Parts: sequence; structure tokens; C-alpha cells
Amino acid sequence: MVRVNSAPDLRAYLRTLDVETLAELLLDQAGRDSRLRHELEVRAVVHEKVGPVLDTLQRLLDAGTQADLTPLARRMLDSLDGASAAERRRALALYARACAKHPPEPRVLADWILRTQFGEDAWPRIELAEFAGALGEAGLARLKSTVDGVLTERPGPRRDTARHLAEQLAEVTGDVDGLLEILKSKPPSQDVHLKIIRVLREAGRHSDAIAYAARTIIQTDRPRQGTLALRRAEFRRNPNPGSYRALRAAAEQLDRWPAERSAALALLADRDPAAAIPVYRMHVDELIEQKDSSCYREAALALRELRGLHRRAGTAEDFALYLADLLETHKRKTRLLIEVRNARIAIPKQLPRRKAMPVGA
Repeated sequence: MVRVNSAPDLRAYLRTLDVETLAELLLDQAGRDSRLRHELEVRAVVHEKVGPVLDTLQRLLDAGTQADLTPLARRMLDSLDGASAAERRRALALYARACAKHPPEPRVLADWILRTQFGEDAWPRIELAEFAGALGEAGLARLKSTVDGVLTERPGPRRDTARHLAEQLAEVTGDVDGLLEILKSKPPSQDVHLKIIRVLREAGRHSDAIAYAARTIIQTDRPRQGTLALRRAEFRRNPNPGSYRALRAAAEQLDRWPAERSAALALLADRDPAAAIPVYRMHVDELIEQKDSSCYREAALALRELRGLHRRAGTAEDFALYLADLLETHKRKTRLLIEVRNARIAIPKQLPRRKAMPVGA
């Protein structure tokens, strides 16, 4: 008899599944669980209603309207019961933009932020830098008063949230010593070291920054730099999705992925298009996953480059099939469709009956 020593890591396992498999699992379970089915139906209805409103808010803000959209954006946030985390993050970002143009009363805004961060609803963490201008000194002081009080409580989720807010408050108010104290109390990591160095440099304490880097980053970076050099050489020798993913993982460890990605794509532009096509497709997926209008614009430009690669490879039909399948998958992302049109890429009127064949099949 096989003895299981511990419960399997279901979250890690679920992350390995593709979207279609997860959807089938959920639907199958919903057929047996009426409460789950009701919850999914509510979320679907909310998604259909929320998306168009958020699209409208974004279009108005992008167009530079002078209208006060802050009350509308706030009502949108207050009616997001059942919305996904991604929709809440997007709504928060749009609310921050509206507040920057037409700030609400600072103390009212501060109280609302505190309710979302310390309340029972699962709100994404707010980036205070996006609201700092609208909060002003009065709003930031109100936040700090509550956060300092929570920091005296017993360890738990509330205090963890307060520590996160305290770090942001120190950063937006320019409290360098307070911020350094918070950062140095964290478990040591590459990200923490880099942030401490950045804070010291921005405060004009260059000798302190150099000394800290000598004690930490220089000693811990060498193995990672060697790994990055190895992955870079492997990709140049054999550019393919596997070596591209390995290069990305190594570069992200050193916070160098944007530069490495640009160099990798530039290298592919001079190589055989057949090798470049699957990597460019991965690049498009990476950009779309960011769910950001600027990334959608970059994705559209990358699609234009991909179209050229397919033409050079003599596989223009495969690009049309790939594009149709991609846009069908992301058909709810109206901003992506707009950017694709702006890039002068013809959008298929309907999906072909067959899928695009994998490159190299």
C-alpha cells in the first residue's frame, strides 16, 4: 500500500493546467454543486456588465476628457461584488487616474482606502503612489494614523497589510530613514537589496549605496550572472521556445529581462524566420497577459513583425489562422482589437474552421 506523507499541493498542480481543462473541471463540478454554479453565473453576469463600463471609462480618460469621472469610477468600484481580481485591479487603476484629475475630499478618500485594505472583501493591494496626489498631506496623515495603530496589533493578516502600507507611506512621503528601517527588517532577498540601494541613491547617499552593494549584491550576483551568460549563449546557439523561457527565467532573477528580450528579438530578426516565429508568438502572449493598454499596443506591433516573418517564411496563411485563433481567444479585450486595427493588421471576419498548424509540424 502506498502511503501518502502529505497532502498534494493542489494550487501548484492547478497552475499547470491549461484554461480549457480548468474550465471543464469547474463546469463538471458546477453540475453537481448548485452553490458553485450560482456563484459562477453571478460572476459571469458581473463580467458582462463591468467590462463595457470599464472600457468606456478608459476611453474617456485616454481621450483627456475634462469631465469629472471620479464619482462614476467610485460607484463602479462600489458595485463590483462578484467581479474578478483582474477587473478590480483595472477598476482601481482607472479610479486612481480619475482622482488625479478631480480629487475627492482627502479624508474621505483615505477612509475608503482603509476600508478596502483592511476590510473582509478580497480587494487587490492599492499602490499609494497612484493616489498620493489626491490624498495630499491630510489624507496621507489619516492613513498613517490608522496604519501605525494596526502595527501595534498581534501578528496576522491585518498587521501584514499595515506593514505593506507603512512601506508605501514612507516612500511617498520621502521618509528615507523610516523606509530603510522597514526594508532592512524584511527577510534578505535580491529585490530587497536592490530597493535599498535605489532608495540610498535617490536620497543622494551614494557612498552608502556603493558600500551596501559591495556587501550584498556583488557577492550574491556572480552565480546568477554566470547562469544568465550561459542561458544567453544557449539561446543564440539554438533559439527556440525552450531556450527563450530559460533565458527569461535567468534574466528576471537579475531584473534584466526587458533588455535581454530586446536583444533576443533583435537576434531573431536576422535568423531564419522559422526559428523566430514560435518565439515571437510567445512574446505576443507575454504582452497580452499583462492586460495593459500599452502592452496591447506593443503586442499589436509584435504581431505586425510576426506577419512579416510568416511572409518571409512563405507561411502567410498560417499567420491568418493564428491571428484568427488568437483574437477569438481574447475577443473580450476590446483595447487589444483596437490596437491591432491601429497597427493596420486585417482582422478576420470569422474564425476558419481549422486551427493554425504548430510551427514546424
